[in-house]
Amino acid sequence: MNAVWGRAARAVDPALVVILGGVSAALHVGKLSPALPVLREALGVTLLQAGFLLSLVQLAGMTLGLAVGLAADGLGLKRSMVAGLLVLFAASLLGGWAQDAQTLLLLRAVEGFGFLLVSMPAPSLIRHLVAPHRMSAMLGLWGAYMPLGTAVALLCGPLVIALAGWQVWWWALAALTLLMALWLWQVVPSDQVRATGHAVQQAKAGSTAQAYAWPQRLRQTLGAPGPWLVALSFAVYSGQWLAVIGFLPTIYAQAGFAGGVTAVLTALVAAVNMVGNIASGRLLTRGVRPQALLYLGFCAMGLGTLLAFVTFPLAPGATGLPPVVRFMAVLLFSMVGGMIPGTLFSLAVRLAPSERTVSTTVGWMQQWAAFGQFAGPPLVAWVANGVGGWHWTWSVTGACSVAGLVLARQLGRRSER
Repeated sequence: MNAVWGRAARAVDPALVVILGGVSAALHVGKLSPALPVLREALGVTLLQAGFLLSLVQLAGMTLGLAVGLAADGLGLKRSMVAGLLVLFAASLLGGWAQDAQTLLLLRAVEGFGFLLVSMPAPSLIRHLVAPHRMSAMLGLWGAYMPLGTAVALLCGPLVIALAGWQVWWWALAALTLLMALWLWQVVPSDQVRATGHAVQQAKAGSTAQAYAWPQRLRQTLGAPGPWLVALSFAVYSGQWLAVIGFLPTIYAQAGFAGGVTAVLTALVAAVNMVGNIASGRLLTRGVRPQALLYLGFCAMGLGTLLAFVTFPLAPGATGLPPVVRFMAVLLFSMVGGMIPGTLFSLAVRLAPSERTVSTTVGWMQQWAAFGQFAGPPLVAWVANGVGGWHWTWSVTGACSVAGLVLARQLGRRSER
């Protein structure tokens, strides 16, 4: 039986399994949104607590992303991902028994640590597992791990919660994550013998990087503008994306949509983000400038939320644009905005100060991405609570998009050099 499993495992592309590991972790980020209406009744979760529940999963990444990036080569990229999946399994298993909002908040922070261990080393691991000519395309595919996991969670979560309760939803994802950890451990080559064929030189470079002390790599990374630019760009992207996607089920529920309709609409918005991610990898491979993709992505996000949330009195007594137009605007926000993460993952590899600082650069980018996801949902919730509705959400996302355009201009200059 083990021999059959081993042969089947080796037939799968290891880089694809790494991406699926990221999707498994992203399910835990997205699992909360469809459960929020139930949790607010069952555990007395307030709107502000809901915002922190959405964002606390990013606490570990916000505080430890750079540290884990520095230690990635020493820890082992594969071992880090497997350990992260096991942490997510344990936290989700325990979360199903939570009796109050405080316990759930604590376990969401633990899940954030597991999510970091999975997501941070994945781009470097993919880089070692694929040929150079496939790297941009595969990193673009990796950029879709978050919207894919979020979409699946948003689509399946309401059904599971309606049939069996939110606790079973937590436990089901725990079981799935445990299976993913075992699969990844079986399929992906070990950290010591990972390199074969075209990856031999990359593996040698990776092992050489271990010889350099971490303070030197830290100074080199933080002293270069490239890592800062990609990190801040990811922060202003991720903060607004998670804030909008995370609160869509609540917004639709307050608007009177049925639970099934809410699940499908929100899952579709999250899923179309994959189109932008995958397209960015293809376009970069064909020579399109990264700056152009970033410009297009941030403009679409700003315009999309402006049309979706601001009130336009088009006629006497009208409250805004038709619902269909607003929904199309949210689709525009997510789909074209999806070009941003795929582009930034590629730029992070290219703009790292040296070969030995790639993992550190990715860790720094992940840390700021986590900060954006940590700050975005509570900020949007605070604004909505203060003005008595969601119609000023565009001001938060618009400010993020303007900042992204400024950063994209600087990134364009750096990438051309």
